[in-house]
Amino acid sequence: MNISLRIVLMVFFVSVLSGTSGAQTGYHDHKSMVREAEALGRQFPALCTVKSLVKTAGGRDIMILTIGTGEKDSKPGIAVIGGIEGNYILGRELALGFAGELLKGASSHENISLLEKISFYVLPDVSPDASEQYFQGLKYERTVNARPMDDDRDFVTDEDPCEDLNNDGMITMIRVADPTGNYVVSSENDRIMVEADPAKGERGSYLLFTEGIDNDKDGKFNEDGPGGVNFNRNLTYNYEEFGTGSGSHPVSEPETKAVLDFLFDHYNIYATFAFGPQDNLGQQPRPGPERSGGAPAAGAGQGSGQDQRPPQASSFPPPGGSFPMQGAPGSGSMRMMMGQDRRITSVLKADETIVKLAANKYREITAVKGSPPAKSSPGNFMDWSYYHYGRYSFSTPAWWIPAERDKNPDVTFLKFAEENKIDGVFVPWTEISHPDFPGKKVEAGGIRPFASVNPTADKLSKLITNNSKFITEMARMHPQLELVDVVTEDQGENIYRLSLKVLNSGIFATCSAAGERNLWTRIMRISLETGSNQKLLSGQKVQRIQRLEGGGSAEFSWLIMGKGKVKISAGAANTGTVTTTAELK
Repeated sequence: MNISLRIVLMVFFVSVLSGTSGAQTGYHDHKSMVREAEALGRQFPALCTVKSLVKTAGGRDIMILTIGTGEKDSKPGIAVIGGIEGNYILGRELALGFAGELLKGASSHENISLLEKISFYVLPDVSPDASEQYFQGLKYERTVNARPMDDDRDFVTDEDPCEDLNNDGMITMIRVADPTGNYVVSSENDRIMVEADPAKGERGSYLLFTEGIDNDKDGKFNEDGPGGVNFNRNLTYNYEEFGTGSGSHPVSEPETKAVLDFLFDHYNIYATFAFGPQDNLGQQPRPGPERSGGAPAAGAGQGSGQDQRPPQASSFPPPGGSFPMQGAPGSGSMRMMMGQDRRITSVLKADETIVKLAANKYREITAVKGSPPAKSSPGNFMDWSYYHYGRYSFSTPAWWIPAERDKNPDVTFLKFAEENKIDGVFVPWTEISHPDFPGKKVEAGGIRPFASVNPTADKLSKLITNNSKFITEMARMHPQLELVDVVTEDQGENIYRLSLKVLNSGIFATCSAAGERNLWTRIMRISLETGSNQKLLSGQKVQRIQRLEGGGSAEFSWLIMGKGKVKISAGAANTGTVTTTAELK
């Protein structure tokens, strides 16, 4: 960027900052989130474009903010994604808040420099049908979209939802005094129900259900409510067929397909940062050894505690970005496309350094305490982004109650709430009349929806600032190519040797090790352009550059007949392209 443009941008920022909103004071519903995203586009038109990728089954827009300068899609890119799972509403605030902080702070010299080199793609909420339940009259932790589904496969759709039996506007739990039950009151906190432990001589005395009635009289409660499909279970890696919320097939939903199509189309993206239940930032990853096919190694995955089954070969997307369900798992064509003999099921050793660096940097910047509990989810985004998309993939819930050894998580949460003076997180058990349990004592109560996985609104501003700082700090470690040690040597008889090195001066490798074997990662190339009066005698005009770790380099040389200038270009979409010229004389 030239100096005059920098001055114009800085003046522009000063003029608009007075019109920007202040610190985050509360959670946004979908309409206000869209309004704020569009406002950022209007306030910073030179740096930010805002559009809707698609509408969900519930008619809500999946918004994306593209932030950067110049040809944004021709520079290394980072995707920042919130709303990975609908009940983690904090994630959508952090993603949108990151976009706001990046733009409002872009007048600084270091941020202008960063935006010259890196593009950011921010999707605040990819599960708006689910997250919007937080703002409805009836609050419950919804994770699925608005597509009608026959969840219990009884040929009737959405016929057994939850009901608010104590009329408090929330769905909590019901407990039924029953000698055939397998739950007891916790000895650590009499508000919490836990499974009876025969090893401790305990005998169950309660049944426990989510709040509601058995509408379809099948003996199950609330198993077929409104919607739907969970974005975080609808992706292709480790997809669970017939799983709860997984959809009729991988990438079955408009929002899932639109998000994945966008990512696949943007080869310049080299890393994704997601805010959701999976985590490889709050705790150190626990990689297993590399495997070729077969069952995954123990501890496989990025500290996510995910289901350990191998990926489904039939769900991997073919070139072109569409996801037809063709070919049986293990068929010859699918095995060839998957590269089954080279399938990976744990973080590759070459990627461990960056994942650990990110985890250490996250804990340093955010000052988080403890580790979030591992969340299992087949078909989740964090694993898909690494194993199938082939990018550096980072994910965190960003806020959690540190787990205590041998403690029930609900007990731990209530202790945390009491110590931090957070009121209203528990609905006291209150006796109600229940049509399915005549003559029995039935009570409704339990932990308030959303309270244990999302902080109170007064914590948002600091969380946004810290997580935004982390992402920008990591972005400054992007892969960066340089052409160094350019040497020309006169070999006599009008013949010259040209040699140079391609250096990755960044911290990140030019692509993840998982991406090196992935169809969706562009190959780095170096190309030589000679003049019309010159002839290439040795070496190739276009050559592949192997993956370069941070600080790594590759050396190239050519023999050229004829004086004059030659041009050398090197790079790929996810690294950017660098060029230089050399004079042969």
